[in-house]
Amino acid sequence: MLWFLIALAVAAFIVIGMYNGLVRLRVRVNSAWADIDVQLKRRWDLIPNLTRTVQAAAGHERETLEAVIEARNRAMGARGPAEAAAAEGALAGALGKLFALSEAYPQLRAVEAFTDLQQSLDEIEEAVQNARRYYNAVVRDYNTRTQVFPTNLLAGLFGHTRREFFSLDDERRREGPGVAFS
Repeated sequence: MLWFLIALAVAAFIVIGMYNGLVRLRVRVNSAWADIDVQLKRRWDLIPNLTRTVQAAAGHERETLEAVIEARNRAMGARGPAEAAAAEGALAGALGKLFALSEAYPQLRAVEAFTDLQQSLDEIEEAVQNARRYYNAVVRDYNTRTQVFPTNLLAGLFGHTRREFFSLDDERRREGPGVAFS
């Protein structure tokens, strides 16, 4: 009888440990996503200043400026990692076109505010990439824990479901930009 109680106590501690491990990982996933969200908001806050600066130097490039603003608005409205990744990919493409204007308008490169904003945006992009890597690592650990035996039994019982990675959906961005020598 004593051995049975000891075995039951040990089993209870193991179950409690597995459950607490799942909860800790879920909290880390949520925290990592919040870190990405903070960096994306910093990025979104720079875009109006950037478009105003470009508009002052190259105002007749209205289509490009409107595309950036529209992509920013879609990115701000995205829900969840998969939708956010797609929207952020579109925003990165629109920003790429905006920065390409600096090649067509050398006076834009001479504007100190433009170069400062471009440098700030580069720093934020690096912070987003770091936050994305951390988030994806935590999601990988969480998803693994929710799918391996015996933790998967507790995960299903307590509603711990698989989480989405924050990854690039656009194949063109995965391959990198094309270079043509003509």
